[in-house]
Amino acid sequence: MHQIHIKRVYDERSSTDGYRVLIDKLWPRGIKKEKVHFDNWMKDIAPSNDLRNWFKHDPKKWVEFKQRYTQELNTNKDAVSELLKHLDKQDVTLLYGAKDEEHNNAVALHEYFNKKLHLSEKKFNNRHPGIAKKTKKG
Repeated sequence: MHQIHIKRVYDERSSTDGYRVLIDKLWPRGIKKEKVHFDNWMKDIAPSNDLRNWFKHDPKKWVEFKQRYTQELNTNKDAVSELLKHLDKQDVTLLYGAKDEEHNNAVALHEYFNKKLHLSEKKFNNRHPGIAKKTKKG
């Protein structure tokens, strides 16, 4: 499995970005599509309009936002699966437009995938302990 990076859509592209995917429902303000180097715009993996409008990047709502967004992602298996397919092949950079670099859907999505991938690895190791021991040793 490759790495997931997070980057504001306004930041410069890097050779280490891999597959660049915009994960906002709305196009970011003040930047033309021609200026953004992205491979895909996955509006369907973004938080719902209701959740986005409720959250409004309020840090006090952050914990509950992540919980609600996780629930949405758990029912959005097609979009999650699509991103996982790209992650199998290469690094993925989640692009977002929010000013708040700590409380946004990219950070929440990054945490979601890290937990999901960690749990998958744990389940695999529990089912196949011999393989897990061999890979840990080296």
